[in-house]
Amino acid sequence: MKIYSTLTRKKEEFVPLKEGEVSMYVCGVTPYMDAHVGHAMSYITFDVIRRYLEYKGYRVRYIQNVTDIDDKIIDRALGQNTSTSELAGKFFSSFSEDMAALNIRPADEFPQATREIPKMIEMIQDLIDKGHAYAAKSGSVYFRVTSMPDYGKLSGRKLDDMMAGARIEIGDEKEHPMDFVMWKASKPGEPSWSSPWGPGRPGWHMECSAMALKYLGQSVDIHGGGQDLVFPHHENEIAQSECATGIKPFVRYWLHNGLLKLGDEKMSKSLGNLVTIKEALKTFSSDGIRLFVISSYYRNPLTYSLQALEASQKGAERLAKAAALENNGLLPCTIDLESFKTAFTQAMDDDFDTPGAVSVLFDLTRQINASKDAGMDIQNSQDLLKELSNVLGLTLTQRQAEPTEAKPFIELLVAVRKRLRQEKQYALADELRNGLSELGVTIEDKPEGSAWYFNKE
Repeated sequence: MKIYSTLTRKKEEFVPLKEGEVSMYVCGVTPYMDAHVGHAMSYITFDVIRRYLEYKGYRVRYIQNVTDIDDKIIDRALGQNTSTSELAGKFFSSFSEDMAALNIRPADEFPQATREIPKMIEMIQDLIDKGHAYAAKSGSVYFRVTSMPDYGKLSGRKLDDMMAGARIEIGDEKEHPMDFVMWKASKPGEPSWSSPWGPGRPGWHMECSAMALKYLGQSVDIHGGGQDLVFPHHENEIAQSECATGIKPFVRYWLHNGLLKLGDEKMSKSLGNLVTIKEALKTFSSDGIRLFVISSYYRNPLTYSLQALEASQKGAERLAKAAALENNGLLPCTIDLESFKTAFTQAMDDDFDTPGAVSVLFDLTRQINASKDAGMDIQNSQDLLKELSNVLGLTLTQRQAEPTEAKPFIELLVAVRKRLRQEKQYALADELRNGLSELGVTIEDKPEGSAWYFNKE
């Protein structure tokens, strides 16, 4: 089994620290609004990786942090006249519901930043004592990047190159422009915690270092996250963790998934170009969304489109129908099940090649359908399809039948409404939309086009 590590930039034989056990840390959410399909892409990816490792017989300990204090949370809480803890709690509950709806298994622990501050303060003090960090007059504490000779090794950047164009502004309290904050001195009106350097709150990078070390130990087998976290977040995690413990490597295998795009930009909350998971689940099943994600190689970028998701939905329904076929065949089945199982594991052993694994599922489905038509016993084949699908987190649940005879007429009305909107006849367009709504059909206008779905009871 080989895994591509961002640190070494090559596929490496997977050998965990402890035989038969895998420690796995994945960067979690900052809960200040509903999660989007970009989040789904990342967490589906690492859910599949976790499931496959367990399928291989490993005992996996999976940790995913919750950044429940952050500038965005503070700003949103102020705007909604609520507390940061209430806001973060509300949206973490929403996130958990989304993950369950996508059949993503929960982490073994979800440590929250605000509950782990004593560990962070302890680690920061240790780095100061070792000369890797310093407290500024303001009460903020910074990591001294020049104290780590190999700083930049994960992203492939050199400190001298990073200095190009960088300078310390007048009044800047940092010794070096690339020094990063580990403890932020509090501002008036912000939530804060007491520390040896004054009231403040932890820096984002420090949260993950402290949590990974506390819950998984001084060296972690797998650390995952999106490619946008390589620098500075994961780079700075390495710096803090290795300088604190003196143990290298902090992480044995760094895995980063590609980013989901909507148009030319990555999908993100800060950019505002997103489709929430809740919105997507109104139109597509969890299997349809998962198949959309895993049909692409996890390290590649993926572009969100209704057409691609519709194709994945149809594919998911094809798999589910094969698994649900009535088995009334009497002839012995001639499908070589071991060859399918071998092809599946060979694909997944090659850096979690899910497109290859998905291809095996569809090949097996074709064989099941052909064997059914030939009057063969397909029970064992269906059992294997369910077993391998479960490794990828697919439920093979058939969706409730919808009034398909109405679909052509609804499509026609949606097309007419689109034409009315183009001609700026908005009153008539709204009348059409409201009429369909009364009949149990919702239309959603999105940048990539209008989508419609039958309302769920």
